[in-house]
Amino acid sequence: MKKTKKKLMLVELFMVLLAIIWFIPIYYLIVTTLKSQQEATLNPLALPKKWEFSNYINAWVKMDFPRAFANTLIITVSAVLILVVVGTLAGYALARTKTRLSGIIFLLFLAGLIVPFQMNIISLYRIVKNLGIMNKLIAVILVDVAINTPQTIFLFKEFIDTSVPWELEEAAIVDGCSVPRRVFHVVFPLLKPVVSTTVIITTLNVWNEFMTPLLFLQSRSNNVILQEVSRNIGQFSTDWATMFPMLMLGVAPLMIFYIFMQKYIIGGVAAGAVKG
Repeated sequence: MKKTKKKLMLVELFMVLLAIIWFIPIYYLIVTTLKSQQEATLNPLALPKKWEFSNYINAWVKMDFPRAFANTLIITVSAVLILVVVGTLAGYALARTKTRLSGIIFLLFLAGLIVPFQMNIISLYRIVKNLGIMNKLIAVILVDVAINTPQTIFLFKEFIDTSVPWELEEAAIVDGCSVPRRVFHVVFPLLKPVVSTTVIITTLNVWNEFMTPLLFLQSRSNNVILQEVSRNIGQFSTDWATMFPMLMLGVAPLMIFYIFMQKYIIGGVAAGAVKG
């Protein structure tokens, strides 16, 4: 028993030290938002001598936060909704169609998980330009949907295969349900764990995506939060006192989102552990 307690104490001590190490960048981010430019450069990790709360007001005004937040929110919500619908329909079709062709199509989607989209960035640019949607939010939405579709379909297909019994659909068929009614009234209510997982993952991916808005949104009126943050990075200097409050303003919505979705994250992990 004593050896077991010692081992537990060592493990707990290691976890505490690991948590402290992980917290250092967060601490650095927070304290820098409350410092002047000079103090942020001279004393990076020290507590601020004078609390500069005006940094947040300056960042809010300088980045026009309501506009940048609205653009980011529109792109994220639209992409996530489209991905949930596409993932449900495509995942269901691939899970319930056991043919050689469906297997090949699924392998093609898996290939999309392996090949980074940056390899096709020139082709994507030409497609967006030829479609006439350059410098429009819809361009970023469609590209983000295309980037995250392979992962989404993989999650939905595997979840339906392993967690949605065919017997339920057989009973619905006997009752005269059509395929659309089976999908949305029988299958979809059972997909809450994978839907919540998809929403969390794709929200983080799309919200934090920088390259696609940088390539396809040229006018500042369409800029997202990360584009506004990047304006503080100059060729010879960086305005840390303005950039870090902007980062906090950009991260805050994700933190609130994570707090509300925390129970679904824990539920998904627990469901996966039981399935495993």
